Amino acid sequence: MRVWVRLYATLRAYLPEATSGAKAPVELPEGATMGALVKQLELPAGEVKVTFVNGRARSPDWVLQPEDEVGVFPPIGGG
Repeated sequence: MRVWVRLYATLRAYLPEATSGAKAPVELPEGATMGALVKQLELPAGEVKVTFVNGRARSPDWVLQPEDEVGVFPPIGGG
């Protein structure tokens, strides 16, 4: 199945086919979870802070559906 992924800030480097701020298609097996997507993209676990599916925050065990739109954010630093 295909989902659409946007990686934000420092995570963008893990999805080079997506231009800045654009979403990119990612193929996953049916029944894949948010955690499986993070693993497939080889995102460092400590660098994933918040994940959204169709505009709602979701946990790693959330089961994705075809054509879902996913956003993945790193921890935000600042001072």
